[in-house]
Amino acid sequence: MLRPRMEKSRHGGGGASPSFSGTQPPSALASGPASGSVPGPASGQSPGHAPGQTPPARSGSARWAVARDVAQYCCVMGALAWVTLRGTAASGYVWQWNRLWRHLYTVSADGAFRAGPLLEGLGVTLRIVAASLALALLAGLLAALLRQSGSRVGRALAVGYVETVRNTPLLIQLFVVYFVFAPMLGMGRYTAGVLALSLFEGAYIAEILRAGIFSVPIGQWEAARSLGMDVPGTYMEVVLPQAARTALPPLTGQLVSLVKDSSLVSTIALHDLAMQAQAVAADTFLVFEVWFLVAGMYLALTLALSALAQLLERRLRYEF
Repeated sequence: MLRPRMEKSRHGGGGASPSFSGTQPPSALASGPASGSVPGPASGQSPGHAPGQTPPARSGSARWAVARDVAQYCCVMGALAWVTLRGTAASGYVWQWNRLWRHLYTVSADGAFRAGPLLEGLGVTLRIVAASLALALLAGLLAALLRQSGSRVGRALAVGYVETVRNTPLLIQLFVVYFVFAPMLGMGRYTAGVLALSLFEGAYIAEILRAGIFSVPIGQWEAARSLGMDVPGTYMEVVLPQAARTALPPLTGQLVSLVKDSSLVSTIALHDLAMQAQAVAADTFLVFEVWFLVAGMYLALTLALSALAQLLERRLRYEF
């Protein structure tokens, strides 16, 4: 049975847990203190704003800080673009962007839109990222719960998995899965690539989720026990909803890393965005144009995912 170490240390020795008269829904444990205590704002919630209320508008100083950060980012990117253009001009390189767009998309004579190899590779990358993220969250959650369990075997397996994966290169893990386990299990290139990425990212997600679980106050565990909730119910109803709010920012960073790491599946001949870029560059000799465009596509994808994660984070902040 899963039982956190902090709970064991606090309630060790068979001591009786505190009891409450009456009943209280488990959802109240995650939203605030029990009835009879002094009311106050929940953790991470501004005073004067009820749960679910629309967050207040940003002040002028906050908007100015955001505008300043955007301006600094644009200045840095502009400086990099200027250095690149100066370097290519000094080497005599001639930019030929007009030859590249047909590899991105084409429009037929009847006006039909057709995706080029780069957009097709982007679609494959999105499918790989989506499948890998789902499996990585599952593997990370399982490893985090095993590290919190009372089973020595479970803890040893979780520690071995996390430490082995985190301390070996992803490329080697990809080759081991594809060349060793894939022939034994009859897996194709796509399945092997998704499995390798899932196991790699799941090890990092396990530590992120474990930190989120430890961030839940001990009083929430004690209140759940006093209501007679079992350990799985405590995790599902009380602990994991609060841990998800804490773990969301680092999970966003791990998702961005997953998008970038997915380019390594091109080494096993998966036709993702990086593989299609290599083929287009070899066919057209437009090395700079192709890789700058692909870098911009990766940048747009990661910035969009980061923006969605920030919106979700703000919503969770005012719902708890």
